[in-house]
Amino acid sequence: MNANAKRILVTAALPYANGPIHLGHLAGAYMPADIYVRYQRLKRREVLFICGSDEHGVPITIAADKEGVSPQVIVDRFHTMNAKSFADLGISFDNYSRTSLPLHLETSKEFFLDFSS
Repeated sequence: MNANAKRILVTAALPYANGPIHLGHLAGAYMPADIYVRYQRLKRREVLFICGSDEHGVPITIAADKEGVSPQVIVDRFHTMNAKSFADLGISFDNYSRTSLPLHLETSKEFFLDFSS
């Protein structure tokens, strides 16, 4: 790769892990990003495509309350389901993660601490 070439980071809206991915999600957020990433790769550009389940928020708590289960049960179910849906549709993130991972917490803290300095 050319040392002067730009590296491209692409992400899409993090889906709440409180329900399955639906057509509106796909058409509005994930397909456009996937198409852009594929185009950049065809042009032999260095691209990193990341996304993940947003495991924090009121919608998750509401879904858990409705089912009488813990929020963790909800996020585990829908993180797995949504990751499989993306894979089944051929959307391949370089990293599809979870906001509950320690790495996400540490990266977020570093970002905001560096930004505020």
